[in-house]
Amino acid sequence: RTIATLHAKKKSKSGSGGGFGGGFGSSAAATKKKSSRGKSGRSDLISALNDDDSKKKESKSFSRTYVKSEQEDLLNDLAAKSSTTAIGKAVAKSPYYNTPEMDPFWQLLPSLISTKFPTASDADLERVAGMVEFSNGAGKVEEDVVENPWRPHTELHAYMPGLGETQPFLEPAQLELCKQLSDNYDIITSEYEALLKERFDRKGKDRFQSVTSMNYESGWKTMVLFYNGHRIKDFPYHLAPVTTKIMESVPLAGRIAGFNRQQPLSGIPLHSDGNNMWLTCQMGIKVPPTITNDAGEEVPSAHIRVGPETRFWEEGECLLYDTTYEHETFNAHPTEERVVLHVDFFNTIKMTPLEIEVLQYIYDMREQFMKAEGVAKVGAQVL
Repeated sequence: RTIATLHAKKKSKSGSGGGFGGGFGSSAAATKKKSSRGKSGRSDLISALNDDDSKKKESKSFSRTYVKSEQEDLLNDLAAKSSTTAIGKAVAKSPYYNTPEMDPFWQLLPSLISTKFPTASDADLERVAGMVEFSNGAGKVEEDVVENPWRPHTELHAYMPGLGETQPFLEPAQLELCKQLSDNYDIITSEYEALLKERFDRKGKDRFQSVTSMNYESGWKTMVLFYNGHRIKDFPYHLAPVTTKIMESVPLAGRIAGFNRQQPLSGIPLHSDGNNMWLTCQMGIKVPPTITNDAGEEVPSAHIRVGPETRFWEEGECLLYDTTYEHETFNAHPTEERVVLHVDFFNTIKMTPLEIEVLQYIYDMREQFMKAEGVAKVGAQVL
């Protein structure tokens, strides 16, 4: 799948990408808007500081109106103070820092973080700063990742150092999410069946979509319940209340969360998702029966390989894995599809609640910043 690369340098507005690998993508302004955006995108920061929320209101004014000089004084004061923080120092390490090539989002980020999380210490945000440093072209991937032949480190584009050792598959029992999914398998399956009956929206569009061109070519389609961590507008969540509640019990990451269907005799080709801050959980909803191999043995028909390990889906059972490892899937059954509930979420095993909250804020602000600049296919670029 095509993955948008996380980069400090501004890029042209292309609308490329389309994967859900986890980068922040391009944030270059549209040509027609670039001249009117204002100095270094600072109007976006003023909006953020005033809690400007276009979803809630478009016509309401801020609690107070700043004149231009006051805005500049406020921004300069914030920038000076935040430049000495761990996040500010991480941004300053970018080879593009204070040049026209620097993505203005990252230059604004230290002020945004200092304002949103005023009590967070540098020690609290040390690993977040490492992620910011990597995203700005200055950080390095740790040696244990580089030396692991199953984790394509050159494909990493969103990386937090210091998360420690990992493995292809993790023990599902350690997460309440997996327990809740398995305990409610019958209900979730019933809700999936209800959603199937309402798979077409009011405009007649099939809710099962190919998230990327690779998925389409590989026979994999998804009924997306959450995209980029957000609910889908006009989705019939009332038909799947238990599924929705369980999924929202974890910090959903900026990728897809929903029901995946894999057609017979098809699979996802070998790839990796270059974000080490996220984990993936999949629970079998509909798993094809066994098939007979060339040796005359009955074997499972649907599998996933992550790194050197291969596992098979079972109905009502969860697989928990790290997608920075190369992975691939295949449904070898000749006539029956495979359906799983797929959830991408921040790594609650290794990351602190504050780190996750800060990362969610960064992703949300990144998305808003890109929308304000008129970047095409924001969802694909942010992910």
